[in-house]
Amino acid sequence: MEQIKELRSDGSDPLFDKTNMLFKEFPSDFRQIRYFTLLIVQSAPLEIKEINLLEQQISEVIKNAVKHGNECDTSKKVRVWYSFSPTHAHIIVEDDGEGFKDLEKWNEFNRKRLDCLHTQNFEELSEFVSFRTQKSDDHDGGNALFAALEYWNGGFVYNDKRNGVAMLKRFQQKRHGVTIDGE
Repeated sequence: MEQIKELRSDGSDPLFDKTNMLFKEFPSDFRQIRYFTLLIVQSAPLEIKEINLLEQQISEVIKNAVKHGNECDTSKKVRVWYSFSPTHAHIIVEDDGEGFKDLEKWNEFNRKRLDCLHTQNFEELSEFVSFRTQKSDDHDGGNALFAALEYWNGGFVYNDKRNGVAMLKRFQQKRHGVTIDGE
């Protein structure tokens, strides 16, 4: 079985280097998440072929910061650092919240979910459809984190307080008819 991707917390990870990154700060207004996302994505170069997926991923991370981190308190801020090129998207999102306290529980849940998929244990898999915490509402399920671990192929890591996450997507490009990985 391939190595399971997990959420991790490491504030010293190089993905938290904000050198030469653009910066925006937003109030935690749930109604404006799409607008905030578009303000960031508009800086992405046209060569990025996966712009819709990138926009969706950025929107999910901002939504989590607004909803879970800052609990939609408009006096609390979401800070976003970002850098784009034709070969990469590097994003750091930080909120004013307490941090993701259930990171280890989520990893254990995901390990069990993946094990059920791998062994084709579909009866038990039904217990791992959505990850819930005591603060979850009817619209929460942890599914965005499953997708994030797959999408951000250059890393997805929380800071030490777990109220910030840094992520990197490397895009493949074709040069002279040959596919190369993002730098």
